[in-house]
Amino acid sequence: MNTEFIDALEQIEREKGISKDLLIEAIEAALISGYKRNFNSAQNVRVDVSRHTGLVKVYARKTIVEEPTDPRLEISLDAAEQIDPGFQIGDIAEIEVTPRDFGRIAAQTAKQVVTQRIREAERGMIYNTFVDREYDIVTGVVQRQDNRFYYVDLGKVEAVLPLTEVMPTEKFTHNDRVKAYITKVEKTTKGPQIMLSRTHPGLLKRLFELEVPEIYEGVVELKSVAREAGYRSKIAVFSRNPEVDPVGSCVGPRGMRVQAIVGELKGEKIDIVKWSEDPKEFVANALSPSKVVSVDIDEENKVARVIVPDYQLSLAIGKEGQNARLAAKLTSWKIDIKSETQAGEDGDVLPQGAASSDDEHFAEDSATHYDAEASEVEEEARD
Repeated sequence: MNTEFIDALEQIEREKGISKDLLIEAIEAALISGYKRNFNSAQNVRVDVSRHTGLVKVYARKTIVEEPTDPRLEISLDAAEQIDPGFQIGDIAEIEVTPRDFGRIAAQTAKQVVTQRIREAERGMIYNTFVDREYDIVTGVVQRQDNRFYYVDLGKVEAVLPLTEVMPTEKFTHNDRVKAYITKVEKTTKGPQIMLSRTHPGLLKRLFELEVPEIYEGVVELKSVAREAGYRSKIAVFSRNPEVDPVGSCVGPRGMRVQAIVGELKGEKIDIVKWSEDPKEFVANALSPSKVVSVDIDEENKVARVIVPDYQLSLAIGKEGQNARLAAKLTSWKIDIKSETQAGEDGDVLPQGAASSDDEHFAEDSATHYDAEASEVEEEARD
């Protein structure tokens, strides 16, 4: 090795950010193993690579004793004093033992070490880049698919999108662009492994944060998300500024903001409801698009008993219980829904102070529902 080798290490340091000293230390450690392996040496050695010229020297390290019993590890005081008169018993003497053809071995070893360290450094930089983006959205290109995963090219690294994390309503092919949510970034022996998801509620949350400036700026807060990926979702929003409508902000002019998100999620229906500290109001809002007559709260058992108009019962429960199920996830309350007729038969009455459908804001204005089929469902329920 020579000065050109040192110049190359300095260039790597500038371009890759890998310290020249760290590379040389790694080369020295590898050369010790290489020396012992190629020259069948059991003695303690130290390899020194000059930081300026690249010259490689091997030194045997021997303990100074009165009478050596193992010449590979020990040296007499008389012999040590010929090297340096200042040596004493117990000191370590270093004797150069550089083999004649060691330069060839050193060059091969250095190449392997540098290549490995560059690869490790690049993997480390990729890991550091994406570990900071965990729970964020990335866009990539689908490269291939097997029985378990889609493999998505993110530029410097390939991420995996499990088939179980893809919405039932979508299917990707080669070269399709896909926007996904990073659920996990792990270090492995083959480099960083990045797990993606298209079904995680965090994807919906991040899409709204990207699409709605008021959420990004912190004026509107997205309090909770409930999602059945590919079919329907509900989000609860709250405004820190009384003059800013949280629901309207998420909808956008002519519904453009929410429609962009619906398009990204392949037509997934989204209910945007107003969050409230009052659990009665929040539960009623969460059951949108259904109207609510009353809500009775059982704090101890975390149960909300809801009464809805007879013609709204099927709408409140939803297809296969989906609307009620999502409302329960959104509010973290167990919701028991009855029609007015059922409540009357069971002897239930409108609780004192319970929210009522006479309150326009409570029943209608607190939620926005984006479902092209909603009006048809409501008409069928009336019939």
